[in-house]
Amino acid sequence: MATKNAISSVEIYPPLGIARVGNSNEIFFASDVPGVAPSNTNGYKDAKGRIKKQVPRFRIYGLDAQGKVVQELTAGADVTIEWRVNIANRKAGWYQFMNALDLPGNQSIPSEHRNLEEPDRTQLVIEPAPQKISGINQQGVMFNDGKFFGKSVPLGEIRTDEAGRLLVVPADGTSGSKEPGAKPTTFANNDGWHDDVADGTIYATVTIGGTKYDAAPAMVAITPPNYGQGLFAVVTMYDVVEDLFISTGEIKQPTQVEFWKHIYPILERTVQTQWVNHGFFMVFGQNSPSDFTTPEMIDKLKTPAPHNAEFRQRVLDWYRSPSSLSYEPTKAPPFYGDAFGEYEKVHNVDLPLTAAQYARMEKWAQGEFIEGTPRATDFDALSPEEQVKYLIEAPLEECLGGPFHPGIEITWPFRQRIFWDAKPFRLKILPENEAPLDNYGPVLTPAIALGPNGPLDGSGPGSLTRWLGVPWQTDEASCLSGYERTTYLSLPSFWAARVPNQVLSAASWERLTDSNLNLPQRLKHFDYRQDWLRDFGTQYLPKINQMVHEWHLLGISTEMEMPAGSEIEGLPKKLWVEAGRAGSEAEDPSFQQVLYAEHATPPALQTSRMMLADAIGVHPEQLQVRKRRVLARDEM
Repeated sequence: MATKNAISSVEIYPPLGIARVGNSNEIFFASDVPGVAPSNTNGYKDAKGRIKKQVPRFRIYGLDAQGKVVQELTAGADVTIEWRVNIANRKAGWYQFMNALDLPGNQSIPSEHRNLEEPDRTQLVIEPAPQKISGINQQGVMFNDGKFFGKSVPLGEIRTDEAGRLLVVPADGTSGSKEPGAKPTTFANNDGWHDDVADGTIYATVTIGGTKYDAAPAMVAITPPNYGQGLFAVVTMYDVVEDLFISTGEIKQPTQVEFWKHIYPILERTVQTQWVNHGFFMVFGQNSPSDFTTPEMIDKLKTPAPHNAEFRQRVLDWYRSPSSLSYEPTKAPPFYGDAFGEYEKVHNVDLPLTAAQYARMEKWAQGEFIEGTPRATDFDALSPEEQVKYLIEAPLEECLGGPFHPGIEITWPFRQRIFWDAKPFRLKILPENEAPLDNYGPVLTPAIALGPNGPLDGSGPGSLTRWLGVPWQTDEASCLSGYERTTYLSLPSFWAARVPNQVLSAASWERLTDSNLNLPQRLKHFDYRQDWLRDFGTQYLPKINQMVHEWHLLGISTEMEMPAGSEIEGLPKKLWVEAGRAGSEAEDPSFQQVLYAEHATPPALQTSRMMLADAIGVHPEQLQVRKRRVLARDEM
């Protein structure tokens, strides 16, 4: 029951929720805990191999007169909640992406409108009517009356759960062109094309015992799928936004650096990128000298003892400082930066840590830290104030913090102070039902973009995702890793934690866990990584076109545990495996040769593949998809 007398105001949390498209009718909930993957009890694909939709839950919290969080407010006898949601997709009517418009010096490139020759700009914006919902366990409130050149483009649905919380269910991930049979030709600015990722505003009115409160509003971003579940960027969007508010003095750096809270996530996420990029596997992965996750290494890293000072300094020296203006390609993390693609051998063609991250690592290297404790993961056991902190951080932490070229989920405006309300971590939102402008003149320049009354100075439906590529699939199939072929490894990488580069395949995992094979052969399978996009060929235009139509057939790197009895000393008990890929190594002649060499027979293969299906969600009916894919490729 709500404690009415203690509540002075109400707010929606998270301030920004992240939904992810999927072509399945099934859903899973976005994680409310930073750094923790959504539950995968039943996998991230359904029985037909379709990708499930990620759904964020929005909650109402009551605050007292001093602004302290008192409790979550849920629908009940004395509390009613009316939610009002407005979602749009403005990509096709926005400006082209050239590069981020906040780059230093004169690096930013002004841009003209997409679909420049289209006189009726209203045809380019998919803007369904706003919707309302209230009560518990409600559903079926659709955003299905928005159109692109007269064609209906559904953008999702809103529901409520058993407590009256708002659920935003995304659309199916579909893209298309106004011209039948048209094919995309570039990574970000395909004229005539649309997709159904979107974003929008969320308002709520809460009535407690007859007294009404208007909640501080929030936003939702509907983004592409996460193909690296449980993996996180070395620099997350939370790191970027936290760094912004530290730089303005609105929040403070922690007075005490803690290893488990501030340092280990940077090192651990560097290592865990091994599951989606072979170069990271070689440099930081299992059994490498720089695997920061082994018990022996952690013992050295977490101890401020003076005898470890030289080692800590050596680790710090490896990471790229955000204050450096030098071109340092050998530094970590080995990711591309915002300037990659337009410039060569300048400091920001590679991604640095944020200033806040680097400052904490400097203190750590100097021994000015404590070990601390790992973060709690039971959301329901947290106090209301702790829950609110988690709900601020978790959605931003699951989004990439760079490179913004343009990005996968949300992008560079988030690092600009004008983009945010007076209260840190809450976006500056336009008045309810006010649409953002789509036209700031023939050319969008940095001065216009970053200035007062510009597109960053207040967000509305469609404001967040319009900066990204259209359609979303072409960008994901374009921005990969290892573009300089003369280098030793597939490094640097763009967005490996969300768009994998190389993966441990289901077939390799199957052989790795086969205790009937000799140990060296099993280790071969552990070391063998395959291209995630291997089913889409090597030619650029066919590849991005196939991604538009077959993105849901790709596998999802998913945490797996070695079966009892198959563990190998020196290898992790948990690893990430490409799950749910529609293709099959069983149809690969070279893999058949491997099986022949290992004395496997077709019946044994079939049995083990069925066991694999039960373990990671690869279902037999998906095997026919591969044949359909080959036929489709031949028709391109």
